[in-house]
Amino acid sequence: MRSYKKESKRLKDSKDAVNSAFRRLGINKKQETIRLVYEISKRDNVKPPDIVRGIPDNFKKIKDELLKRRFPYASLNRQLSRPHLPKLKLDQDSALDLEKSVFYPDNIIAETSASRSKLSDNFRKAFPKAKFSEIKSLKDHLAGKKSSGISDYNKRRGTVFITHENYDFFKKCPCTKMAVGCGYHIFNLSFGCIFDCTYCYLQEYMNVPGLIFPANLDRFFQEFPKYKKPGMRIGTGEFSDSLMLDHITEYSLPIIDFFKKHRDVYFEFKTKSVNIDKVLKANHSGNIVTAWSLNPQSIIDENEFFAPSLKERLKAIKKCADAGYKIACHFDPVIYFNGWEKEYGKVIDMLFDAIKVKDIAWISIGTLRFNPKVKQVIEARFPGNELLDGELVPGFDNKLRYPHSIRHEIYSSMLKMLSKHSKKLPVYLCMENSYMWKELRLRPLCAR
Repeated sequence: MRSYKKESKRLKDSKDAVNSAFRRLGINKKQETIRLVYEISKRDNVKPPDIVRGIPDNFKKIKDELLKRRFPYASLNRQLSRPHLPKLKLDQDSALDLEKSVFYPDNIIAETSASRSKLSDNFRKAFPKAKFSEIKSLKDHLAGKKSSGISDYNKRRGTVFITHENYDFFKKCPCTKMAVGCGYHIFNLSFGCIFDCTYCYLQEYMNVPGLIFPANLDRFFQEFPKYKKPGMRIGTGEFSDSLMLDHITEYSLPIIDFFKKHRDVYFEFKTKSVNIDKVLKANHSGNIVTAWSLNPQSIIDENEFFAPSLKERLKAIKKCADAGYKIACHFDPVIYFNGWEKEYGKVIDMLFDAIKVKDIAWISIGTLRFNPKVKQVIEARFPGNELLDGELVPGFDNKLRYPHSIRHEIYSSMLKMLSKHSKKLPVYLCMENSYMWKELRLRPLCAR
């Protein structure tokens, strides 16, 4: 809670400084000014009174001065037409307790139709101290309950829901508006994650106070032929982590076996975990891709809480490659910071020290981005975190992103680093507009 106390004091000092220096401002203008002063103080480690000193009590001049200081690059390059300056609020109940790293749910709640399933048995055996109960359906269970807030989302690891899925089996990857699609499809198996990443977009979905695991995997298999498109790329890991609890769910073995019958489809397990024992024991047919999200260790330490280290992930990648699996790597999100290029270069070199170019199925690169309302969630859950210190401004799809020129610098540098190892790596950009693709002379992957 030390970070919360420190940032709460900073916020109070920012409010006091603004109220003292700019008495004539109205409520909304003060709100924006307080946020700018707070963010500058936090990033630059400057006391709020020193930031406002000498600025005339005129809102246009106040805002112009503070925006130039808070977003120097975007301001200089005229990429700051609509700054996102929502009300800043910190709440001790919303701050995540980072000490509770071990995953052990207090409650296992199963729909009646799934309560006697093998999945339910597996969870009960894995967590014998958890309270087990039955409900008619998750939908009925949640009906009438108030929407979950941030503090409830922080507690989601304490509850597991075991369900019987009836209709929501597959979907096309929900690509952001105006972005070039990657042609990916989602095998919609489970919702929620045991890891806590500061940038995770799932923080935006706070309507289910727990993790959801469907027990009827066979129904997914039954429905797949109706959805299938030859050459398609499909996988788990969009709304959860594919392998985080695979020793309990045992999803991987039947999936690998099932896709032996669909060798014209690529199936991807997307993960940050190293829970690969069952995957390594499986007899696969070559169309299964094991995929990892990769970042420098400093970013993992500060932003990917409870997740395995970079070295652990690379060790798992090597084991899967040695077992004949194709490997996918997702440098997403790439986070821009002082020395970012050197650190990401090390990660890429470590990757190709572990495996060969021929082992790669595809590589994606995406820069940090999220819907505007996620910013307040990140601030509340991870007070003091440096993720938001970068210049994140509304982009082409209204998501908060780095300015176009910074993103171009990131992609261009990452592509050069990758091309050192091979100029034929299948690389695509995640959720970027067509201008960026054209500037970088990249072509989207084919339908696979």
